[in-house]
Amino acid sequence: MNKITCIITDDEPFARKGLQGYVEKVSFWDLKGVCEDALQLNDMLQKEPVDLLFLDIQMPHITGVEFIRALSRPPKVIFTTAYEQYAVQGFELDVLDYLLKPISYERFLKAAWKAQEYFASRDEKGSAAVPYMFAKSNGRLEKINFDEILFIEGMENYAAIHFENKKLIIHTTIKGLLEKLPLGQFVQTHKSYIVAINKVDSIDGNTLYIKNHQVPVSKYLREEVLGQIVR
Repeated sequence: MNKITCIITDDEPFARKGLQGYVEKVSFWDLKGVCEDALQLNDMLQKEPVDLLFLDIQMPHITGVEFIRALSRPPKVIFTTAYEQYAVQGFELDVLDYLLKPISYERFLKAAWKAQEYFASRDEKGSAAVPYMFAKSNGRLEKINFDEILFIEGMENYAAIHFENKKLIIHTTIKGLLEKLPLGQFVQTHKSYIVAINKVDSIDGNTLYIKNHQVPVSKYLREEVLGQIVR
């Protein structure tokens, strides 16, 4: 497995230095940068996309939670914070782990091994390039061919997968589902919608037309969405 690329972001100098020391002791990490806040992190991600973020939650300008929610396809995240009450929000965002400060090296290592297992498993699945997945709908496991999906609509803890002649409701979140879809074939257009790029028939303002469906485009994602679709 290749090294896991990562960025550390924390507004506390002591916390940044301590976490950097931990990361540099582990052979499978490749630290690409250290940031003081989410604004610096955003600039760095534009130049250097990475696999994982060590991200503080309480920071000036924008919190770590708000920052991750604003990204259409965020890297995996290990939250670092002194506040235990944010744990629920962290796991709602499907983060890899949640480290409470002060972080011991033993606890950091557990998170590091968890990340290594996740990326090793993901690489294994990616190398197989399977063009489908199975998901439970109405008590049955249904085979879902990626090239038949028109778009996906999120409904809290459920998602409706729209095909040309049917719709399946499965128990998952939009973020969780986005991770299972093949890169380059789908784009998130809105916090509640993912579309198959090659199924878009036309675009009018902030609306995509797919067959007889209309899918909204968030104003915050419009530039990224158009960049993916209009080539």
